[in-house]
Amino acid sequence: MKKILLSDYQSNMGIFIDINNNESHVVSDEIHIPYEQLLINHKELLDKNKKYFIYCNGGIKSKKATNILDFYGYDVTLVYKE
Repeated sequence: MKKILLSDYQSNMGIFIDINNNESHVVSDEIHIPYEQLLINHKELLDKNKKYFIYCNGGIKSKKATNILDFYGYDVTLVYKE
């Protein structure tokens, strides 16, 4: 699994997806998709030709989502806090 620190993320790297249930606005150009919605609707919401950076406050759901989406063939990176 690919990982990156939140402080190292830059918007030109790919699409930042915050999967928290509340809209916390971690980075200015993020997309907010709740965890459950992302996993259920990944075929409609994501493009396998794009890079995604998955983030949640606690890190547990983002790690699970990153593993699942990677298994489905998406280019995903886990974003975590220090």
